[in-house]
Amino acid sequence: MQESLLHHLWSLQYFDKKDLRTTAGEPVEVFYPGILNTDAGPDFSTARLRIDGINWVGNVEIHAMSSGWLDHHHDQDPAYDSVILHVVWHDDKNIARRDNSALPTIELRGRVHEDLIRNYRQLIGSSFSIPCQRSFPAVDPVTRLSMVSKTLVHRLDRKAEEVYNLLRLNGNSWEETAYQLLARAFGFKINADPFFQLAKSVPLKLIQKQSQLLHTEALLFGQAGFLEAAKGDVYYLKLQQEYRLLAHKFSTGNGKMSKSQWRFLRLRPPNFPSLRLAQLCAVLHERKALFSSLMEAQTVKDLLGFFRVPPSGYWADHYQFSKTSNNRIHELGRGSVEIILLNSVVPLWVAYSRRMDDSNAMDRAIALLEELPAEENSIIRRWSDLGMPPRNSFEAQGLIELFNTFCQRKNCLACSIGASIIRPTDDKPRRTVS
Repeated sequence: MQESLLHHLWSLQYFDKKDLRTTAGEPVEVFYPGILNTDAGPDFSTARLRIDGINWVGNVEIHAMSSGWLDHHHDQDPAYDSVILHVVWHDDKNIARRDNSALPTIELRGRVHEDLIRNYRQLIGSSFSIPCQRSFPAVDPVTRLSMVSKTLVHRLDRKAEEVYNLLRLNGNSWEETAYQLLARAFGFKINADPFFQLAKSVPLKLIQKQSQLLHTEALLFGQAGFLEAAKGDVYYLKLQQEYRLLAHKFSTGNGKMSKSQWRFLRLRPPNFPSLRLAQLCAVLHERKALFSSLMEAQTVKDLLGFFRVPPSGYWADHYQFSKTSNNRIHELGRGSVEIILLNSVVPLWVAYSRRMDDSNAMDRAIALLEELPAEENSIIRRWSDLGMPPRNSFEAQGLIELFNTFCQRKNCLACSIGASIIRPTDDKPRRTVS
């Protein structure tokens, strides 16, 4: 018996409380099970109980076996002196506190609905990537959507925390932080890390000092390690020459990257990092005040316009240096912009909202998620196959977080969908499997 299930049973009181007694025969009434403690110390705090006619307020400790108290050395820890009740699945040993007073204990074995145990074991033992795959279609739609909303909030909180960490490293500069987030988003999934590294090696203030797009391209392409070849076309050699001057002027050589850090393999030409970097250069050159401009945008149309900046003419018929392409007009497509918005603007707005207590920024972030279409990936396809295709990015982001944080870790007890499946269909007590 896993203690996580026992925590669940105690928290929701999913056991037969008729004639509930300690192992010593003392009657027990539970007024309030307490608050689950996720830190060190007893499992539940501020529980309210009546044991043998005496009211108690204090902590509750839970173990699969009574002997777990000794195995975990609670008998030597003053933090456990305040435990008023020991809840176990099987009472295999008499337990006393440090002062040798008997610790009241109740045994749950035989008091839990057999359906609950069976449902739990089926979920935990499931070989499906979504453990509740077989039961999911029968789950109440309200329960599903409620969990998706909960996991979306969890995802936004986590991403906001990442922005805060970045903000601290950048000396609380929202502009620099917006720039680095934007650069990482331009790398999409495959080249996000090298784009992020590049942005950290070339501060925004250096880019803002460049009056010509050519200089911005030289600075970033050179720092990225794309200008190391001895030969190239006229445009390439011009960037190479300009980078040497800029690198000497601004002493950027220490953070210079290697072209081998960038991934081209199995990417379609429109996703080549060379083209993505040219597109980023165009945006950085055209939009000098990144953060303030993004914060002033009110609609998806405004944001799409912000990123609709064509790269320099060279990239109209190139995906990489010295190799011409028959396709032309290599500017960011709407789908690419939507992914960039999702991975940079939404986290930025959420972080700013919570740091500055600006509800308007949060409202815009949620509205943007609701307006952006759901992305397509293997996780979303799994949910669609179960009859829950997301209608927008709001739902898609929640489903992705649900899959990664709960399904993959089989954290079904903390998921309201899993909890609804585990819950017995009636309250009639049945003998459980030990």
